[in-house]
Amino acid sequence: MSKIKRKKLTPTQQEYQNFAKAREPKRKVFRNCFRAFIAGGTICAIGQGLQWFFINYFNFTEKTAGNPATAVLIIISVLLTGFGVYDHIAQWAGGGTIVPVTGFANTMASAAIEHRSEGYVLGVGGNMFKLSGSVIVYGVFSAFVVALIKITIKWLGVM
Repeated sequence: MSKIKRKKLTPTQQEYQNFAKAREPKRKVFRNCFRAFIAGGTICAIGQGLQWFFINYFNFTEKTAGNPATAVLIIISVLLTGFGVYDHIAQWAGGGTIVPVTGFANTMASAAIEHRSEGYVLGVGGNMFKLSGSVIVYGVFSAFVVALIKITIKWLGVM
């Protein structure tokens, strides 16, 4: 708490702040960062391995091998979410499982699983995008803005 806000507190409130701060559990920042690094790096290494697999065994190019590798990661993430394994991995790894595309797939699948009792259209379809809808909207809008900028630059003859 800043010193300015602290001055506005009554002595009883300041005493409580000190009491609460003394009993607050200390965060293990280094351990959490290390676990996130290991989990996120492992997910990315698996994705890179999948990309290598598609290049060498299915004759994809480096440009086109990323799409099926991403699809496989999404499918694995959804299956692990459905079996309840992804939650345990995410509990251990923290932010390392949220950042890659697997975290997005987990968000979609867990919301769909949670609301399946409400029906497929209103339950699964309506609630699946509550958590991840903002990400989709941001992605579509930013792609639209980038496309407008590119078209404007081409129209002006700069490129």
